[in-house]
Amino acid sequence: MLSLLYQEGPSTKGIFRRSGSAKTFKELKEKLDSGTEVDLARESIFVTASLFKDFLRNIPGSILSSQLCDKWVSVLDQGNNEEKIKSIQRWLIEHLPRANVVLLRYIFGVLHGIEMRSEENQMNAFNLAVCIAPSLLWPSVSSTPDIESEFIKKISSLVQFLIENCCRIFGDEITSLFGEI
Repeated sequence: MLSLLYQEGPSTKGIFRRSGSAKTFKELKEKLDSGTEVDLARESIFVTASLFKDFLRNIPGSILSSQLCDKWVSVLDQGNNEEKIKSIQRWLIEHLPRANVVLLRYIFGVLHGIEMRSEENQMNAFNLAVCIAPSLLWPSVSSTPDIESEFIKKISSLVQFLIENCCRIFGDEITSLFGEI
C-alpha cells in the first residue's frame, strides 16, 4: 500500500482526502483480513489510501501509542524547532517499539513525497495532517466531542510538524526509501 501511495500519491489530487468506492473498500478489506492476495495496483488509489488509513486506525493503541498521548500533544509546546525535533526523536527511540518507528519512517517518506508536489495534488502538510492525524494517534480514553475536537487539532499540528521536518527527524534517506517515483 505504501509503495503504491508513494508512486501515485504525489500526482493524485486530494489523496487521503477523497475516499474510494465503499463497496470496493469493503470487499478488499475482507480479502486482506482473510489473507487472500490482492492486487491493489488494479484498484483506485483512493481505495488504497482508505485501506491504509483503516489499517493505521486498527493498530492497537495507535502507532504513536495512546499511552503517550499527553506527551505527544505537549511536544509542540516546547521551545524552538530544534528542541521539538530532539524531543520527538527521543520519544521515537525511547518509547516506541522498533516496528512502529520503522513504519513511521515509511509513512512520513510517503507523506513527504506527496507534500513536495502539493502544487499538483493540493495536499500540503496541513491538509495531509488533517486527513491522516486521527489515524496515527488517539486518546486512550474517550472524551466529550469538544475535548476530542481540540485534541484532533493538536494532533494535526503535531503531524504537520512531523511532515514539515521529517527529513530532520527521520533522516534524509526517507526521501528514497521506495526508490525513484
